Amino acid sequence: MTRAFVYTARPSTVVFGPGRSAEASGWIERLGCARALVLSTPQQSGEAEALAGRLGPLAAGVFAGAAMHTPVEVTEKALAAARNAGADCFVALGGGSTTGLGKALALRTDLPQIVIPTTYAGSEVTDILGQTEGGKKTTLRDTKVLPEVVLYDPELTLGLPVGMSVTSGLNAMAHAAEGLYAQDRNPVASLMAVEALRALKRALPAIVAHPRDADARADALYGAWLCGTVLGNVGMALHHKICHVLGGSFDTPHAETHAIMLPHTIAYNAAAVPELLAPVGEIFGDRPGAGLWDFAASIGAPRAMRDLGLTEGDLDRAADLATANPYWNPRPIERGGIRSLLQDAWEGRRPAA
Repeated sequence: MTRAFVYTARPSTVVFGPGRSAEASGWIERLGCARALVLSTPQQSGEAEALAGRLGPLAAGVFAGAAMHTPVEVTEKALAAARNAGADCFVALGGGSTTGLGKALALRTDLPQIVIPTTYAGSEVTDILGQTEGGKKTTLRDTKVLPEVVLYDPELTLGLPVGMSVTSGLNAMAHAAEGLYAQDRNPVASLMAVEALRALKRALPAIVAHPRDADARADALYGAWLCGTVLGNVGMALHHKICHVLGGSFDTPHAETHAIMLPHTIAYNAAAVPELLAPVGEIFGDRPGAGLWDFAASIGAPRAMRDLGLTEGDLDRAADLATANPYWNPRPIERGGIRSLLQDAWEGRRPAA
């Protein structure tokens, strides 16, 4: 028997295929805009300048200061740059950091966004924004932050370093896996989640073996889109809460944190909802958490939070923060269990479940 559910489609346009990033100018004009501020991280400033050059008179300038966890002080600088340039839309080129900045600007200005992803973050198709201020990361949902257009061009990911491809892909997989047991899960999101996990399980080992495999890159980007769509359609739970705590309060790198925590949070919840996480076990050939851990190990992903600079002395505070104002979760969030989970992740221990 199918359970009762609510499904809400998100009103954004997704354009997928090799070379489709070249259509950015046309989409700026379709949105009724004429002065696009191009956004990027400092590391991708060259690519952003090149994109602005291709946009020609449609480019209002470049702001290449996007940073992890979307610090509010960076957003304020970008907002001033947008006003000074007379920007009437934003084109975000890059991964989750750049997409987050574009969303933060859209929240404050309600100007349209075009996103051109170069990683597998998936956040470009959600109405979720996470921002960091005063050492704490908070999240919100607002239709104003959902990008109007996303141009997925697998050719832009051919040069993505293997290590970043792996962690970015596992970050995306966390959205799909957690979507399977979300409080507001629905059949459409669950189908997308399973398809996404299969696509990324197929793609990531191929990318590790042959980084410029165009088919594998397209598969990974397709999987990331599905993962992001799942995240945008259902609520977050324990996994995202812990990662927000670790990233916002301890400044751990975003994708790597998700990659390490994923097997442990899934194992924690598999004890409560084994039937909902059964597809994960089937896809990865073991118990859900253990199967994900083995898969991550097989593609060279980081597995221990201590390798990201988190100290053992940080774990008690992390457990306190993770259990304060918790997100809904299918298994009760108890401090003892969360502290144990964090210890396992810090040490890089294989989950039992």
